[in-house]
Amino acid sequence: MKIATWNVNSIAIRLEAVFKWLEQTETDVLCLQETKCTDEKFPLAAINDFGYEAAFMGQKSYNGVAILSKYPLADVRKNFADDGDDAPKRLIAATVNGVRIVNTYIPNGTELWTDKFTFKLDWLQRLRRMFDEDCEKTGNVLLCGDFNVAPDELDVWSVKAWEGKLHFSKPERAAIHHVKQWGFTDVFREKNGNLQEFSWWNYREGAFPKNQGLRIDHIWTSRPLADKCVACWIDREPRGWERPSDHTPVVAEFDL
Repeated sequence: MKIATWNVNSIAIRLEAVFKWLEQTETDVLCLQETKCTDEKFPLAAINDFGYEAAFMGQKSYNGVAILSKYPLADVRKNFADDGDDAPKRLIAATVNGVRIVNTYIPNGTELWTDKFTFKLDWLQRLRRMFDEDCEKTGNVLLCGDFNVAPDELDVWSVKAWEGKLHFSKPERAAIHHVKQWGFTDVFREKNGNLQEFSWWNYREGAFPKNQGLRIDHIWTSRPLADKCVACWIDREPRGWERPSDHTPVVAEFDL
């Protein structure tokens, strides 16, 4: 089974690109972030006609997450249990073929030590608590999405250029490491060793042609599921399409 994550930066703008990519890759489950549309405008009918189920939760102009699946989606959860209706739409989870998939759009943070940055760190603490309370390390658990954090030096094109900056600051990296300590394995790193590849490139300054990017989109799994992972890769191709997202898909394949 192929499971992928992709920050599409607007499902309305990139729906045809999503369909094109799904058709090319025969991906079974696609987790989307930054769908940027209300639930009423989510293109559910078109997605169903294409052969996928969908669980989704969105907001106008920003945020929004969705899971598209060829298989039935069970036990759908939206946001943290104690979130109110007005909470940002950043987390959606479902069980697919016995795999508990948690799709996240982790807060950006905007600037270091602003209220939004503190919100990001707090949100990551809540994410760790959710796994502590709701998931078993012995099960098939998968966390994916736009983490808005580059955890390691290999995940930035230049350590000197990014040291101490948003997405690569010590507090963010410590917070995401705390989530990982629940029992997650970074399957891209496990399968690819020290290969340096990126999943996001700024629209500005020719970042994509120069390959000046970050690896901030991730697929992490519990140890039992990592043992079933046969490959994990970043698909750069969609970043070069017309009107692309600034992110590109990350894919993991499992022998289930």
